[in-house]
Amino acid sequence: MTDADAAPDPTGAAPLSESATADATATPAGQAAPASAEGPPMISMRKVDKHFGDLHVLRDINLEVPRGQVVIVVGPSGSGKSTLCRTINRLEPIDSGDIAIDGVPLPAEGKALAALRAEVGMVFQSFNLFAHKSIVDNVMLAPLKVRKVDKATARTRAMELLERVGIANQADKYPAQLSGGQQQRVAIARALAMNPKVMLFDEPTSALDPEMVNEVLDVMVALAKEGMTMLVVTHEMGFARRAGNRVLFMADGQIVEDTAPDAFFTAPKSERARDFLGKILSH
Repeated sequence: MTDADAAPDPTGAAPLSESATADATATPAGQAAPASAEGPPMISMRKVDKHFGDLHVLRDINLEVPRGQVVIVVGPSGSGKSTLCRTINRLEPIDSGDIAIDGVPLPAEGKALAALRAEVGMVFQSFNLFAHKSIVDNVMLAPLKVRKVDKATARTRAMELLERVGIANQADKYPAQLSGGQQQRVAIARALAMNPKVMLFDEPTSALDPEMVNEVLDVMVALAKEGMTMLVVTHEMGFARRAGNRVLFMADGQIVEDTAPDAFFTAPKSERARDFLGKILSH
């Protein structure tokens, strides 16, 4: 299953989930948040395994993300990064193990799963906007359909979020009239409209032209500074250094390294990470 397979869903599936600022302050970039952060971890994965047929794509994944922390997931193609991201709200089911969001076990299906997904905003490589709806209507849709917010409140909130991501002046246009970077910022605003507890980003800039990347990363950096709990799969190493509290390096379905950004980029412990950085930072 690819990111392009994930169609927009106004009924509570992850592409329309969203987020308000978490009530904790993120640890400064380059430092790991303390393990004793108040309350349960915002994301907890224990002994998670996942196969695609004979391919073992996630191998015994154990991960805790405290509230307010920004975790960057990097690694070569096929290492399991996107699959890990997508299992957190069960866009991809797991074979074994346990996943919890803010202490609540992830339900297998049904209304309970839809309700928990509404707490987890997700932004994909592709924008998944409804082409026949205006920008502001795209942002309003999930609060109207899932949260049952009244239209006036939903529109006010949508305009606030579009202002926050810098495209309030595009509110009445349609997705095809916007650049890729602008559409991705709409997707972020749409995710935030549901006031989620955590935001997942699955390579949100990989489909963008190079000149559009920074406008999306700037929005993500601002979210990180506001204390949003974030897990970000990306190849943007500058963003990882600037906004991350931790870097997870994955290879062959495993978390090979889990460390602060400065430590990862200056002194990676594994040969696999050194090889990866040597290739990606030489371009």
